[in-house]
This record gives sequence, structure tokens and C-alpha cells, in this order.
Amino acid sequence: MEIKRLHVGKRLSEVAIHNNTVYLAGQVPEDTAADIQGQTREVLGHIDRLLAEAGSDKTCILSCQVYIKDLADFAGFNEEWDAWVPQGHTPPRATVEARLADPQWLVEIVVVAAQR
Repeated sequence: MEIKRLHVGKRLSEVAIHNNTVYLAGQVPEDTAADIQGQTREVLGHIDRLLAEAGSDKTCILSCQVYIKDLADFAGFNEEWDAWVPQGHTPPRATVEARLADPQWLVEIVVVAAQR
């Protein structure tokens, strides 16, 4: 039973891979001055980068959990999501309003994907 971890830190790893399944830690924005659309684009970019590094991509997402600070931003989030996710490959997704660890974060996304 091999578990491979990428970007291992003291508190968490950004990626864990086991049995050809890729688990991403919650991805959050670095640019906290951006609005929901800007933060969402940045987070989706982090997801693209990490999935590629793990031998996967957004067409292989098995499930996704989205945490939004304020559901008033739901439409703006969905606009970016819809432009990003490939049609025919929309994964199962849950979206909840949540108080995030940093009050400047407007969105956090957790992804599980299969390797290609």
C-alpha cells in the first residue's frame, strides 16, 4: 500500500495519491484582494496545476466540495466554474456556505480525482 504525497508541509500535504486516486487539500486563493470571480479563477488554476503534477486533470474529477464565504457570491462562483469545467465532465459537487479559516478567503475547493 503506497501513498505518495506532494508538497508536504508541517501541517498538511497539498496532494495525496493512493490506488490511482488523487486527493487535493482545500485550495484557497493567495490574492485576497480579488473578488469571488478572481479568487475562484486563482483556486481553479491551483487545482489544474496540482492535478497535472499528480498525473490527472479536471476531466478526471470524481467529486468536489466547494466552500463559499457568502452564498450571495454563488452566481459569480458558478460563472467561473462553468467556464472552467469541461462539458460532459461535470463532477458530483456539493456547495456550502462556510466561515473559512481566513476571513479574506471567499472560496475554498476540495477535489478528489482519478489519475489518467
